[in-house]
Amino acid sequence: MKMRNLYGAYELELLETQYYQAKPHRNTFFEMVFVLDGTGLQIINEYQLPYAQDKLFLIFPQDTHSFNVDTYSRFFFIRFNNDYIKTQNSQNIRELEYIFNSHNHLPGCILKTVTDKPLIRAAVEALIREKESNSPHREQIIQQLINTIISYSARNLTLQEKEVFGGKISGVMPVINYIHQHIFEPEKLKINCIAKSFNLSPKYIGEYFKKHTGESLQHYIMLYKLKLIESRLHLTDIRINEIALEFGFTDQSHLNRIFKSYKGKTPSSYRKNGTM
Repeated sequence: MKMRNLYGAYELELLETQYYQAKPHRNTFFEMVFVLDGTGLQIINEYQLPYAQDKLFLIFPQDTHSFNVDTYSRFFFIRFNNDYIKTQNSQNIRELEYIFNSHNHLPGCILKTVTDKPLIRAAVEALIREKESNSPHREQIIQQLINTIISYSARNLTLQEKEVFGGKISGVMPVINYIHQHIFEPEKLKINCIAKSFNLSPKYIGEYFKKHTGESLQHYIMLYKLKLIESRLHLTDIRINEIALEFGFTDQSHLNRIFKSYKGKTPSSYRKNGTM
């Protein structure tokens, strides 16, 4: 199967076609596909999904992906890799981390908020204009528009996965999503605060979480923090002491001790040598 590579930090492409049947392929980068016009099928990992105007799809590295076009279609592709992520500020990195580490990665349009669709469309149309222009500040505007689309995507994924019915937990995913959304807010990760958010007792929510995941709330929270820290070490050049403070550790030594106890190496060694 063909592998597609990206030779810059990001790439934009407008594809207009009456008949198009892409051969299945995999990417080594992340891809967002917005449908401007047309109907047909998008095939992701053997799932066949009808597409139509104003749908937005996320395609992850190693996903098998192709299109079958039924009517005249216009697609806009936003492709980016780790080099692009390294250029982002901390808020954009957090949104990207949420998409990569929290999203269930199931196929389908991620835009669940109807009012966001025209905003995404406007941003895409602005990207198309900027792509073809030589106007001042073109590069900065393009990146701001890409980041706007990423922010809307993160918000829709958050709303999509936050399901609490009648004050009761519908499965364990709402608790997991709550943790992911508040991972940078230590006060909100205390068991009393989590329990209050779901109108449950601390003892019950702790037992419920362990029953459905096999691990305690605090253990899960620490593992998720460390997973995000791994991403920071791999994808960014942020200093380790800054990462430690951002994730609620008292200092770099505290992070070093915890990271090594779970991962078998210090953060600096992990950054230097990669994954274990």
